[in-house]
Amino acid sequence: LINIAADPIRVLVTGAAGQIAYSLLYSIAKGDVFGKDQPIILVLLDIPPMLPVLDGVVMELQDCALPLLREVIPTDKVELGFKDLDAAILVGSMPRKEGMERKDLLKANVAIFKTQGAALEKYAKKSVRVLVVGNPANTNCLIASKSAPSIPKENFSCLTRLDHNRARSQVAMRCGVPADAVKNVIIWGNHSSTQYPDVHHAMVNVHGKEVEAYSAVKDDSWLKGDFISTVQLRGAAVIKARKLSSAMSAAKAICDHMRDWWFGTLDGEFMSMGVYAGGNSYGIPEDLIYSFPVHIKNKSWNIHDGLPINDFSRAKMDATAAELVEERDTALSFLSQ
Repeated sequence: LINIAADPIRVLVTGAAGQIAYSLLYSIAKGDVFGKDQPIILVLLDIPPMLPVLDGVVMELQDCALPLLREVIPTDKVELGFKDLDAAILVGSMPRKEGMERKDLLKANVAIFKTQGAALEKYAKKSVRVLVVGNPANTNCLIASKSAPSIPKENFSCLTRLDHNRARSQVAMRCGVPADAVKNVIIWGNHSSTQYPDVHHAMVNVHGKEVEAYSAVKDDSWLKGDFISTVQLRGAAVIKARKLSSAMSAAKAICDHMRDWWFGTLDGEFMSMGVYAGGNSYGIPEDLIYSFPVHIKNKSWNIHDGLPINDFSRAKMDATAAELVEERDTALSFLSQ
């Protein structure tokens, strides 16, 4: 039986009538993310035209008869959606339409995440943990954080765990081992096709022995070529095949990210997370949300310092940083308008 004594936490999911949320909400409500004895109030925010669909999602959540789920609140109002939050998972964003310039997409999303950042500032707990999923996730996250100055920058993150899981799985399949036999892959930089999936520091458990990934894979040209492009372009490959973007795998990655943030990472392991770059030791420009290897304890992340970076990695880390600087500067020019 569940310990009823625990106070429920308030968890917001935006874009709640969408594809990713449909795969995500059951896992959260069932206790896979915030713990098996943590009651939850789920707040579901979407735009007004999606409210009828949202009602259907609410019915289904009720019909799951989940003991941890205390209340489900569907809404299109930010003052209700962002009130007293413990966690905010910002999935909703303006998707790219055909023929749309990247700049136009950025402009539309700056407006959305400025509003949501301001709503976090005004209504949420100062201890709220915020995960931005909607693309361009890194820059959207930065805008939200800048729009919520009294919430610590460390409380904002963006999702690169899906890329991390993709990289881990590619290496595991190549070595013929289960995915959890691969640890410490890294996604550096932007959640875009310039991201750098790095396995120079990864370890693979082969027949009970930990081996460096390069030794386990035994194919340097694959690791420096097709492996990287496969991970970078995986999202597009899924869209091409399914005619829809990654939802099941994105939801799983969101759960992994939030669970690790809540309960911590294992000793000797780090995970990839888009976080504020201030004070990093890898020469990445400070005022960015950039994906780093982090370890987490007591709901606080720290960038894993001291990894040696070779010239191959350096060039790729700098290239994705340059893209983020350009995105940030464009976004900030819209923000000040």
